[in-house]
This record gives sequence, C-alpha cells and structure tokens, in this order.
Amino acid sequence: MPPLADRLRRAASALARSPQAGLALVILVAGAGLAIAGGSHTDPASGATINNFLNAHTLFQMATDASGFAIMGVGATIVIIAGGIDLSAGAVYALAGVVMAMVLRAAGPLDPIVAVALGLGTCIAVSLACGVANGVMVVGLQVHPFIITLGTMWMLRGIAFVASHAESIPVPAALTHVAKASLGLGATLSPVPLLSMLAVTLTGSVYLSRTVMGRHIFAVGGNPEASRFAGLAVQRIRLGVFVLSSLTAGAAAFLGASFYGSASSSDANGYELYVIASAVVGGASLTGGKGSAVSAMLGALLIVLIRQAIRTLHLDQNYEWIIIGGAMIIAVVLDQGGTKLVARRVAAAAGRRPSSPTDPNPAPESR
Repeated sequence: MPPLADRLRRAASALARSPQAGLALVILVAGAGLAIAGGSHTDPASGATINNFLNAHTLFQMATDASGFAIMGVGATIVIIAGGIDLSAGAVYALAGVVMAMVLRAAGPLDPIVAVALGLGTCIAVSLACGVANGVMVVGLQVHPFIITLGTMWMLRGIAFVASHAESIPVPAALTHVAKASLGLGATLSPVPLLSMLAVTLTGSVYLSRTVMGRHIFAVGGNPEASRFAGLAVQRIRLGVFVLSSLTAGAAAFLGASFYGSASSSDANGYELYVIASAVVGGASLTGGKGSAVSAMLGALLIVLIRQAIRTLHLDQNYEWIIIGGAMIIAVVLDQGGTKLVARRVAAAAGRRPSSPTDPNPAPESR
C-alpha cells in the first residue's frame, strides 16, 4: 500500500486536473475580487461595517437565485451528455407551476402537509407528462431534439398562458412556509433553496457516476452506434433523459412557486439560456459523452455571480446578456480545444508505442 503522502499527492493531482476544481477556483477568485471591489456599508441597526458582497444575506440570495438554474441545469446536463438538447425546461417550469397553483386553488383549504404533498405531486406529474411527450416525439419521429423541444417550448408555455388567463395565481401559505423556512439561521435567511440545489446535485452526481444507468448515458452520448451494438437500449435511454430533464424542471417549479408565493405563465421566461449556459459553462460537451452534475451547479453559481457583480458594482445590467453569451462561447471553444489537444496527445502516444515481441502486427522497421 502506498504511503499516505503519496495517496494525498495523487488525490491532489487528480483534483487539480478536474474541471470542477477549475470552476471552483474561478468562482473563489471572482468572489474575492468582488468582495474587494464592491466596498462596504454600515449597518444602521448594529453599526457594524458589512461588506457589500461578502455577507450572509447576499450569499443566500445568490444561492436562491442559482437554485432554479442549477436544479434544471442538472437535468439539462444529463440530456446533453446523452447527445441531445432540451429547450423546453423553462416552459415545463411555467406549466407545472401554473397547474399546481390552479389545482391547489380548486382544492380549497387543506391541511398544510396535504397542501405541500399535493403541490409537489402535481408538479412532478405535469413535468413527467411533458418529459414523456418530449422523449416519445424525439425517439418516435426521429427529429432532432432541438426542433422538438423548441416546438414544445412554445406549446407548453402557450398552454400555461391559456389555462391561467395570464393571471398570477397565488399558492397556499403552507408551501411558502416550507420554502422560506429559516431552519434556525434567522428570520431573514432561507437555506431551503440552497439545500434543495445541493440535494439534486448530489443525486445527479451519484446517478451519473455511480450507477449502471448513468454510465449507459455517457456511452450513448459518446458513441451511440457502439452502444447499440453492445446491446444497450439506446432509444429507451434517450427517452429517459428527457423525462429526467423535465422532472428537474418540475422540482424547480415547485420550489420557485412556493418561495415566491405565486405562479404565472411568464415564470422562467428565458431560463433556457441560463440552464444551457450553466451546463455548457460547467463543461458539458454539446457533442455528447461529457459533463457532470457538480459542474452544472458550479456553472449556475458562476452565472449568478456574474449577475451579482453587475449589481454590486452598479454596472449597466444590459451587459449581463453580453457577458453570459461570451462566457458560453469561451466555454465551448475551450472544450473543443481541450478535446483536440487530448486527441493529438493520444495519437502521438500511439505513434511512439514500441512494438511488442508478441505483437501480431509489429510496426515496420525504418530503413
């Protein structure tokens, strides 16, 4: 068994090479810079000096803002790993939230536990139906998922608009009490969105890296033909990833509607950009076969950090879209560059491989 120092050195080396470590380092450096540049203010209640960025209220608000992107980003990453793409996450979010609010309104006064259970169950049921519809059309019609989910994005949001009559429908206070529970941290702090984000990320990470089903998703995204010849149910796996993506959107809808106290057909409008950006900035390859749930969460945190930096530094908020779009392009370019570099190194290593005495096809000798 190698000494402890060697094992620690190997673990540190593996951690340093991981994309998650790079993203975490970028977030820490950017956060430190923002804490320095953001300045501070005096709390009128206590008279203490508080950093404009590095304070509990701002950090928990960032976690709340990132929770929806990160939860849906985990689902989007699973789809991207399988070689697809899902543009309908924001529309599923809106429809699930609206249907949940309408069902709870029609049900009338309920016991708080029953109200929470009914709301969560409604969101899960609606999102499950949307995911199955997306998957069946992608697999059955053999149309690129970009086209299918672009169409369902408009259809689902239109259904939410017609069903709700464009109204903002309140949800019972029991749901808000759950989503805004302080859990002993103080009346102004709400850790539930943060904990939900971490729970979904951990579940997605274990599913992708520690289960056979998760490894099958990587196999299908990396080489669908080889996966088919290996006996994998490629079509079933492709259908399943769209179901998982929609389920994460439904979970985010329950959390968002509960936290803000209402649901409307305009909820999560434009979230498609943020969700896909979270996955791509997190290192998911649009060609399939690469990505992780943790990286998607870190990508969402980085995007929210960019938004928070614009607010803290009092910059024009119109630059937010420019910066996020640029970050997506840079992430894709770096991903492609890294893939090409690895391919060149593998090819060079194969060219330098010495012939084995037992090799049935030895390399020809140079004359």
